[in-house]
Amino acid sequence: MAYDLITMGRIGVDLYPLQTGVPLGRVTSFGKFLGGSATNVAVAAARLGRATAVITRTGDDPFGAYLHEALRGFGVDDRWVTPVPGLPTPVTFCEIFPPDDFPLYFYRLPKAPDLEIHPGELDLDAIRATRVLWVTGTGLSEEPSRSATLGALAHRARSGITVFDLDWRPALWNDAARKDPAAARPFYAEALRHATVAVGNVDEVEIATGTREPHAAARALLDAGVELAVVKQGPKGVLAVHRDGESAEVPPLPVTVLNGLGAGDAFGGSLCHGLLEGWDLETVMRHANAAGAIVASRLECSSAMPTPDEVAEALAAGAVR
Repeated sequence: MAYDLITMGRIGVDLYPLQTGVPLGRVTSFGKFLGGSATNVAVAAARLGRATAVITRTGDDPFGAYLHEALRGFGVDDRWVTPVPGLPTPVTFCEIFPPDDFPLYFYRLPKAPDLEIHPGELDLDAIRATRVLWVTGTGLSEEPSRSATLGALAHRARSGITVFDLDWRPALWNDAARKDPAAARPFYAEALRHATVAVGNVDEVEIATGTREPHAAARALLDAGVELAVVKQGPKGVLAVHRDGESAEVPPLPVTVLNGLGAGDAFGGSLCHGLLEGWDLETVMRHANAAGAIVASRLECSSAMPTPDEVAEALAAGAVR
């Protein structure tokens, strides 16, 4: 089948505390959810009516089985989600201190299965045919995932919309990149050569371009090869600049934040949806902002992704209620 969106990257189990404002060591109960940025983007787009699939790997264990079940429940094709014997499915904990402090604790040792995606396993025909391909910076952090990610991008050769989520997670890189993020920049530059869209927050665009000033970073991303640069600025909203001169700077939708984690993934799924719909940049950004704000108002990530009616209601109200 032809897909609207194929994402490639992280998957895991999110264990989120059911008590807010409590340090992790004192939390007594947790909720279990499908997690992983690239996977959540596929879920977000599926909630908006898109045909989606994810390329990733899990452990050959009960948590891996749970993730397959969850993906199918969300309507995301799991045919390219394969097990890696001997490696556990990753687990991620967080702490919830609204409105803006949500520390993450990744348990991905000795190695995350989603970094064991091999170039020879890729369905290159499907990667070429999908209307949108979404890859992440974390996918560049280690081999063989790095070669698989860059190989998928090169084979796609900018056919259709190709999104590079800058997705800078220093804890998931080696010591050299953690000490000097510029060590990751050559891999980002190679990915940008093959992408048509780049999206990231101000920290992430600095990793890719060396500058965190949003307008300068957007120009640098366009110079690096993409057609559309999207810079998320937190409380200042989002800046989008297209190579053809169209631009939009949109403020965030007012929301009472419960858990900010996952808002960026909802934004990403909506971004893909809006680009496929052919909306103008301001409409795309307003819709994506609303989707992100809705998830920020909820505890969970994947199961919190909004439906089209929920996004329309938030946009009509001018806030998330």
